[in-house]
Amino acid sequence: MTSAPLKFGLVGTGYWARIAHAPALVLTEGIELTGVWGRDPRAAAALAAEHGAVGFADVDALLAAVDGVAFAVPPDVQAPIAAAAARAGKHLMLEKPIALAEAEADELVAAVAEGQVASVVFFTLRFRADMRAWLADVTARGGWAGGLTSWFGSSLLQASPFNTPWRRDKGALWDLAPHMISLLWAALGPVTSVTADAGPADVSHLILHHEGGASSTVTVTQNGGEAAAGFEAYLWSDRGRSVAPPLLPDPVPALSTALTELAANIRSGRTEHPCDVRFGRDVGHVVAEAQRQIDQRQG
Repeated sequence: MTSAPLKFGLVGTGYWARIAHAPALVLTEGIELTGVWGRDPRAAAALAAEHGAVGFADVDALLAAVDGVAFAVPPDVQAPIAAAAARAGKHLMLEKPIALAEAEADELVAAVAEGQVASVVFFTLRFRADMRAWLADVTARGGWAGGLTSWFGSSLLQASPFNTPWRRDKGALWDLAPHMISLLWAALGPVTSVTADAGPADVSHLILHHEGGASSTVTVTQNGGEAAAGFEAYLWSDRGRSVAPPLLPDPVPALSTALTELAANIRSGRTEHPCDVRFGRDVGHVVAEAQRQIDQRQG
């Protein structure tokens, strides 16, 4: 007997909501996109109509109509709404960073625990099949001395749809570094400390130390320009290197995987996931510590 689909609401109506979240919610088996809420009611109504859902003018009314909520809004908007949703018993599909302030991240984690809801943070790289195969291989082999990663983005170009106020304010340290930290955490073990410094514009350099003794580096910027834009990651030891797969342009398959795993947890009553809200908070703490060090050096 097939169980009824889980009803999900979408919070957000911007570019990422349109190209990633709405399509993934519609395509994922066992999930129904029920409603959309955004700060612009007309945009919410338009996006909802495009996918056979309902546009909501009031976020509390959306929460009352759904089992879970997917978020595609800036992190400072996401955190308080997600905390309210969790306390109302709604399961969460979150974006990274889960919050910009550590107190807000802690509050969200507490709300998820209080509401006893399931949560997943969409660290994109962690939900790709090819990247998971690579992680399975490198963790099975073990013995790595370290890793090197870089992501030169171009989201701060004037024409980029990702050129949004929060990215201009926080830069690649908060936008791209969480993806790299999440990947290295999975490959080399939990991060125990970070040393950080900055280059020109929003260039950030991080040195991570991991449980077990490995170290790794992260270099990110959203001012790389189109000619230099790119992603690379590899692990190394005296046995050689293992290079991670390249980026893929379509986020929908990875997000559908994340939603499928969230739905499985909801149906089984499990609340823990390798990329749940607690992991999102832990990655955020690394970023926040890096930010403190950069601010101190620049002060």
